[in-house]
Amino acid sequence: MPSFRALPPSLLRQGARPRGPGEPDAKRIHVPVSQAMVDCGVYCDGTRLPGRYSHAAALAKVHDIEAEGGRAFVWIGLHEPDEHQMQAVADVFNLHELAVEDAVHAHQRPKLERYDNTLFLVLKTVKYVEHETVGHAMEIVETGEIMIFVGADFVVTVRHGDFSGLAGVRKRMDDSPGRVELGPYAVMHAIADHVVDGYLEVADLVEHDIDAMEEDIFSPRAQTDIEAIYLLKREIVELRRAVGPLTFALQRLGSEHNDLVSKEVRRYMRDVLDHNTQAADRILSYDELLSSLVQAALGKVAMQQNVDMRKISAWVAIAAVPTALAGIYGMNFDNMPELHWVWGYPAVLLLMAIVCFSLHRTFHRNNWL
Repeated sequence: MPSFRALPPSLLRQGARPRGPGEPDAKRIHVPVSQAMVDCGVYCDGTRLPGRYSHAAALAKVHDIEAEGGRAFVWIGLHEPDEHQMQAVADVFNLHELAVEDAVHAHQRPKLERYDNTLFLVLKTVKYVEHETVGHAMEIVETGEIMIFVGADFVVTVRHGDFSGLAGVRKRMDDSPGRVELGPYAVMHAIADHVVDGYLEVADLVEHDIDAMEEDIFSPRAQTDIEAIYLLKREIVELRRAVGPLTFALQRLGSEHNDLVSKEVRRYMRDVLDHNTQAADRILSYDELLSSLVQAALGKVAMQQNVDMRKISAWVAIAAVPTALAGIYGMNFDNMPELHWVWGYPAVLLLMAIVCFSLHRTFHRNNWL
């Protein structure tokens, strides 16, 4: 049986078939856009039109409505599309190749960019990972990404991550004709508002972890877990990188691009900016608090080590007395004090006990033991 040459996972994901010996280059099988499409809807006069559409058919429907004097737009949602799928959508909606590349490969910072009459907004999504205690957690905050392309008659959303679904946002928009009538940029606001609300929810949950960590550190008998503090510090840094840069993007959206974004939508976006600023300030305060907790934990560990060293030193001092006497009388000399006295041995033992007891009382009185 012929053996096939293994291909990298990236090529297998694009549908390429391995080539057998003596065969020509196998034709790459492209996965259709429908495999990455979560939903595609056409909205006209504040309501969603019934029916299922492909991305091209949906845009054609919008153009037909606009030709008749109506107002409509299409909202298509994609989940982790590959290069071919994203390029097929880009060809229909005339998306810029640089933004398309960012949407495929992800791992972008939150930002806002303009390409002609299309805005490209990158949002970081966050999710709180449930756990019993920070010390037993592998991860506390999980992040994903949402890229939004917004034009005059379309919205294209690209999601990365399995937890950042927009079904709830789409349902709320479907149930709010007044907001849908504001056009595609109202959808962008709804998504941004949903993501930023997630920041505040995660910040509340993380605050409980920080409070528990603070209580543990300042409890006198509790053992301090430095690794747990560093884990929480790392997660806060990740959360800060997701939330902080978005403030600048939302500020630009509220003050620039007035020819694209209506005044009413800009008012809504200012509310999102306020919430994001609030979340960013809280996360920054958590970061500073954790830095203080790290110093406090290190100080507590150093103090515990100092107490342990004092106890060890005290016991060593107590043990040194019988060790010294036993060492002296263990020397092989005949002329030693009380060596041939019948009560010599008990007297030496009694002397050891008295000196050790006296040292123990002294160290205990000075809180060394």
